[in-house]
Amino acid sequence: MNILFLLIPLSIVLLSLAIWAFFWAVKNDQFEDMEGPAYSILFDEDEKKPDSEPAADSDKQTETEQAKDKTADQSPQ
Repeated sequence: MNILFLLIPLSIVLLSLAIWAFFWAVKNDQFEDMEGPAYSILFDEDEKKPDSEPAADSDKQTETEQAKDKTADQSPQ
């Protein structure tokens, strides 16, 4: 019976702590967006797609340089 003098106040303290934690979480918008984090895992875009543009640009520069060389060779001096 003496244990009840310890357990009842302890349970009241734990209950008040749980109620405080719940209201703190509501106040700080912890329950605002429940579905967003679940969908963010599905639509993760951390992987970068390989760029093929630098290779294409270098080919275009090479073709441009070749055209300039041909026109330079054909011009009268």
